[in-house]
Amino acid sequence: MADPIIKTTELVKKFGTQTVLSGVNLEVEQGETMVVMGGSGCGKSTILRMMVGSFPPTSGKVEIFGNDVNEMDEDALNETRKKFGILFQSGALFNSMTIADNVSLPLHEHTDLDSTIIDIQVKIKLELVGLREHANKYPSQISGGMKKRAGLARALALDPKILFYDEPSAGLDPVTSAEIDQLMLDLTKKLGVTSVVVTHEMDSAFTIADRMCMLDKGRVLRVGTREEFDQLRQKGEEEAASLSEDDRLIRQFLRGDANGPLTQRKIETSYEEDLLGEPPSGVVKTPAIEPTRKRASGA
Repeated sequence: MADPIIKTTELVKKFGTQTVLSGVNLEVEQGETMVVMGGSGCGKSTILRMMVGSFPPTSGKVEIFGNDVNEMDEDALNETRKKFGILFQSGALFNSMTIADNVSLPLHEHTDLDSTIIDIQVKIKLELVGLREHANKYPSQISGGMKKRAGLARALALDPKILFYDEPSAGLDPVTSAEIDQLMLDLTKKLGVTSVVVTHEMDSAFTIADRMCMLDKGRVLRVGTREEFDQLRQKGEEEAASLSEDDRLIRQFLRGDANGPLTQRKIETSYEEDLLGEPPSGVVKTPAIEPTRKRASGA
């Protein structure tokens, strides 16, 4: 079996005293689509940013193409980044540039290709995403779904081996979202790229995934095939009662149920503790800001 194209080992990320990722182990095989999912704040966008080298790990490591990202110097990291493309949640297009200019930018910046060859490459990439006829429009002149397509064309500009998607369906209507999902499937089939998709949209996840990873509070609850997660999603109430706490949590998330471990966890959290914070033992709570004027006597 071939080595994984991406691998995280005991990956920990802290921001100050907050632990966002806690010992994450994950492997992504070449040519597969791995969907990383979980609720807001679970760490799924953080792990994507660590995979592309934007955030250094607090401990543990991220390996891509067999190399430790954190041990690369800037030149090596930049060379590695040429081998993957990123579709940002908003599309992240430059508003002052046409769609064609947005797509051609990586080619101008990172290759020595003649402008005629670049123009041909841009047309090919825009054709792949169905935007060739809109090449001369500006981002303000196209819809949200078209912006996602344009962002994807730019991510494909350097013929990457890996594509990273950050919430590709966010902010899109159901039909446009389904079109983006189909486009991702088509590109994977035609180009053979490896894809890592961060999402909490279950319809999209079960459409595009080969395997899925469920995160909760920075830890991996389960990694498995789409079929394994679907079996868990389909379990009835009686079967669910015998599941582990983690599996019941995953099942609730997959089904979007109003009742379950996720909602129970919120109910059990002390309202006062959420508002005021619980001080360490022996520490007296004090206001964050001391008043500068004393209240008048008898007022």
